[in-house]
Amino acid sequence: MWSLIAPISSLLGGVALLLLGNGLLNTLLTLRGVAEGYSTGMLGLIMSGYFVGFLLGTWLAIPLVRRVGHIRAFAFCAALAAITALLHLLFVDPWVWLGLRVLYGLALVSLYMVIESWLNAQVPNDKRGQVFAVYMAVNLGALAAAQQLLNLAEPTDFLLFVLAAMLISAALMPITLTRQAQPSLPETLHTNLRQLVGVAPLALAASALSGLALGAFWGLAPVYAALSGFDAPGVGLMMSGAILGGALLQLPIGRYSDSHDRRLVLFWVVLLAVLVALVMSLLPAGRLLLVAMFLWGGLAFAIYPIAVAQLIDQLHSDEILAGSGSLLMINGIGSACGPLLAGVLMQHLGAQALPLYFAATLGLLAAYTLYRLRHVSDLVSEPAGHFMPMLRTSHTVLELMPDAPEHPQEEPPPAAAGPH
Repeated sequence: MWSLIAPISSLLGGVALLLLGNGLLNTLLTLRGVAEGYSTGMLGLIMSGYFVGFLLGTWLAIPLVRRVGHIRAFAFCAALAAITALLHLLFVDPWVWLGLRVLYGLALVSLYMVIESWLNAQVPNDKRGQVFAVYMAVNLGALAAAQQLLNLAEPTDFLLFVLAAMLISAALMPITLTRQAQPSLPETLHTNLRQLVGVAPLALAASALSGLALGAFWGLAPVYAALSGFDAPGVGLMMSGAILGGALLQLPIGRYSDSHDRRLVLFWVVLLAVLVALVMSLLPAGRLLLVAMFLWGGLAFAIYPIAVAQLIDQLHSDEILAGSGSLLMINGIGSACGPLLAGVLMQHLGAQALPLYFAATLGLLAAYTLYRLRHVSDLVSEPAGHFMPMLRTSHTVLELMPDAPEHPQEEPPPAAAGPH
């Protein structure tokens, strides 16, 4: 395993530092917003800005990388993200924060794209699955560890903002010191979304509705925890628990779905997530709520990768990358809308509106999945796809998936050559 990881250790180190800073900043901003008296509706709007920037960056990052190369693009976007993190501290205004979150989301998806396209170029096709699993473990581990950094200071202090900016800046060091050759980006593939609706409507619905739920989780779960009575360390513990639940439960759930009717597995996962969310709405701050959030995270984080596997089941091999990219876009749109919708509900109904929002959103998915099970027989391509634990990052991570079609790597362009 080490012989596989060693050549890409600088890339994995860079993403670990990046996500430590990003995970800290995302939770910190919601807690600081609560301390500043921002309404939950306003906080939802601010957090939606991040996902709007994420979607915009999906289209803008590729021209940037093609123009200046991977290392320069990473350095530019890391500097932009670090500056943006500090500007949140200098301009404590909700409307300024909204613009900054859009800018930050744009920078972050570009950073993801650089690392993931580089990983894909460095890894042999027969090792993509192993590298994909390691990369996802680094992602989830860094995000969970980042929540514990909240113990170092109060959200109203400057220290945590500075630390987040330092960690994002530190991600530059392993990337800029690498001697790995910079790859070139393959041409972006496109799929007709209308065709996907006809081929795999359940996968698209699961992607959109899981985006609505998890977008609200990332944006407003810290607010929910704070309003429920947790202090800053407690908020970090709850967020870490949900992320660790997603890390630990995704794989057994997914492996079970590989050997059973995936639609039925999806139905029970979503239904259980709905029930756990309803229980959460009745629980005060304490250990039982932490346990419930762990279980909910484990179930909810599995929905999107099950949707990807369900899509792969119904596509030919040459359609997988483009189809999965469309699924990612749909999930991103849901993620952008989720914090805004949940924030408005929390503003009118209080903190407990968030788990009720989870229950309502995923309840729609459970109902639609049940309808598909009873009335529609899905056609499955051979061989069927298989489950891989994953988070929504950039579309280039899809090329690391074992089910992605093999394609020859292009040689680095001459302009990108030189000592690194």
